[in-house]
Amino acid sequence: MSLLTPAIRPSAVARLNPVAKLAVALIVSCALLLSIDWISAGVALVLEAILLFWCGLSARQFWLRTAPVWIAAPMASVTTVLYGQDSGATLWQFGFVSVTDGSLALGLAIGLRVLAIGLPGIVLLATTDPTDLADGLAQVLKLPARFVLGGLAGLRLVGMFIEDWHSLTLARRARGVGDGGGVAGAFRRFIGPAFALLVISVRRGSKLATAMEARGFGSNEPRTWARVSVFGAADAALVGLGFLIAGTAIAVAVWAGTWSFVLA
Repeated sequence: MSLLTPAIRPSAVARLNPVAKLAVALIVSCALLLSIDWISAGVALVLEAILLFWCGLSARQFWLRTAPVWIAAPMASVTTVLYGQDSGATLWQFGFVSVTDGSLALGLAIGLRVLAIGLPGIVLLATTDPTDLADGLAQVLKLPARFVLGGLAGLRLVGMFIEDWHSLTLARRARGVGDGGGVAGAFRRFIGPAFALLVISVRRGSKLATAMEARGFGSNEPRTWARVSVFGAADAALVGLGFLIAGTAIAVAVWAGTWSFVLA
């Protein structure tokens, strides 16, 4: 089962080591954070689209999983255009809100960067099994087993968290609680289940921690792993592809003269 969906089609990217996929997302993200220009972000987004095509997500799964990013990108872009730093010719102004050539370019760069950074992370995460990720973090990156197993246990509870929310909502609806209309009704419908879910989560987390300690998961002794996580040539090629995407985006931006190092 993947982190976000249980029905991912087998694909070349999905079968790769999760550590390699995590490395690619971090490499591209770090490269795009070095400058704020629309060319580097646009080039990276185009190159990422080629890679994401092989991730095994159907069109419906892709749009559902990445919907928050597609919503956040235009909002960040519009906000930057209206309230970002002004430079160049003024195109429109109303009170303290103004749109200039510089704010338009900055808004476009911010929107493309949100997409270029967010899409790979979400899609690659959707094709990753939590247990495979834990195996990779512990065996390839040599992270502490206690930290890795605790994170894995938390990820495994995400599905139960969603089911609990759904059950609480249905139970309250059956009792006629929080059916009032308007903003106040919507607020009550959210606060009630949210508080109940918080209590359930704390209790379940405490029980899980006690059970894991009783089974020796908190021991400092070296652990064995049921499945071997191998970082092979295909995984190294994926990491190299991440460096290629980042390097190409930076090189094109420098060539076009839009590259502006944020720390300069």
